[in-house]
Amino acid sequence: MRVPAAVAWVALGGAIGTSARVAVTEAIAPTLAATLTINVLGAFLLGALLTALEGGEDGGGRNHDEGRRRQRARLLLGTGVCGGFTTYSLIALQAATLTRAGDGPAALAYCVVTLVLGAVATTLGMVLAAVARRGTPS
Repeated sequence: MRVPAAVAWVALGGAIGTSARVAVTEAIAPTLAATLTINVLGAFLLGALLTALEGGEDGGGRNHDEGRRRQRARLLLGTGVCGGFTTYSLIALQAATLTRAGDGPAALAYCVVTLVLGAVATTLGMVLAAVARRGTPS
């Protein structure tokens, strides 16, 4: 895939993901819990998506076309939508705000909990997608 096309897929997905994040944040209020929820959900979705879209990259003919579709889907949905939906930069801002307010331990705990839950959610998404793939006829 050419770079301009790849950038376009990521930009489109990023616009969708960022819009979804803003909508969710506004619906449940911009709090630490909202940011944590968004990031854990995004990590789960990314793990499931990338596992569901594995394979199909090599070869010619039909396999080549399938690989290109999977690559576009990963760029649009993974890098774009999930990347725009999650907001790890806000974690840093929220942690800095907590630290400046004199609550360094809470800031550290918030960062650790976010990363640990994100890793668990990603793994769970991968496992569930792998189980679903095995149960789907090829």
